[in-house]
Amino acid sequence: MGPKGWKKSNRAESDDLPMRFMISTRRLLRELLHREEIIVAPGAYDALSAKLVEEAGFPAVYVSGAAVSASLLGAPDVGLLTFSEMLAHAQRIVQAVRLPVIVDADTGYGNAINVIRTVREFEQIGVAAVHLEDQTFPKRCGHLEDKRVIPMSEMIGKIQAALYARTDPDFLIIARTDARSVYGLDEAIRRGRAYSETGADVIFIEAPEGEEEIVRIAESLKGIPLLINLGGGGKTPMLPIARLKALGYKIAIYPGDLQKATIKTMREVLAHLKEKGDLAEMAPHMVTFEERFRLLGLDEIRRLEQRFLKEGEDDPT
Repeated sequence: MGPKGWKKSNRAESDDLPMRFMISTRRLLRELLHREEIIVAPGAYDALSAKLVEEAGFPAVYVSGAAVSASLLGAPDVGLLTFSEMLAHAQRIVQAVRLPVIVDADTGYGNAINVIRTVREFEQIGVAAVHLEDQTFPKRCGHLEDKRVIPMSEMIGKIQAALYARTDPDFLIIARTDARSVYGLDEAIRRGRAYSETGADVIFIEAPEGEEEIVRIAESLKGIPLLINLGGGGKTPMLPIARLKALGYKIAIYPGDLQKATIKTMREVLAHLKEKGDLAEMAPHMVTFEERFRLLGLDEIRRLEQRFLKEGEDDPT
C-alpha cells in the first residue's frame, strides 16, 4: 500500500528498478513536502514495523536513532549506536517498503568530513531524507537533559558538507537544532533560520516546551518547511495534526510510539504466560500465524516460486 495516487513499479519492467525506485521515493517525498497536507511519519524500528506503517497507509516512514538503539543494542540513545549499524538497519527498512524513508543520522557521526560520507552512504542505499543535529558527539536523545551543542558556525559547515555530498537533488537534508534546552528558544530559532539560509531543505527545532513555543517557531520561521517531533518524553505537547497543519508544519514524526506499544504488549503476553502457563486467552491480542506471514509477503514469494522455480522438470535433451 502506498500514498494515494502513487502507482507502484513493476519489478519485471527493468533491471535498473532499484535505482529508479530510490529516485521515485525521494521525488515523492519532496513533492509531498510542497503539497497542502502535512506528512505524518510514524517511527519504525525494524523492517516489520516499517511494513505496518506502510500497510496502515501513511505517506512516509521515520527511522529513529533512539528506537534503533533500543532494538539493536538494548541501550538508550546516548551515542552508542554506530554509523555502520544504523546504515545497515536503514537499508533493510528501505528494502522492505515502498515508501520514502526518513532517517535520523544523529550528528553525522563526526565532523563535516564525516557528514560527507554519511550523506553519500545513506543516499546510496535509497533513503529519501536524513536529519543532522547540532549536538556534540556523543549525542543524547533530544528529550533528555544535559545536552550540549556545537557552535552554529560548525553546524553550518556540516550542512554545507551535506549539500556538497548529495548527488540527487531530491534527497532532503533536514537540519535539527537542540539549542532550545541549552540556550533557549530565541537561539534555537536563530539557528533554525541560519540553517535554512545555508540551504537545508527542512528545519527541525527539537523539544519545544508548550503550545506557545510551537506556535512561536511556526510564526518566526514562516515559509520555511518545518518538522516537529511528537514522540518525545513529554516536553512537547501532542497537538492534533490539524492544528499543526494550520500552523504551517510540514512533517510530523512519532519516533518511538510503535516501539513503546510493542513493549507494553510483550510484557502483558509474557506475564500471562508466566502466570497461567499458556497463551490461549491472549490469542485475541495477537495476529494469527497466517496473518503474520501474509504481512511478510509470503503470497508474493509463492507466486515467484511458481514463476521461476523449475525444479524437477524433465530435460528434453
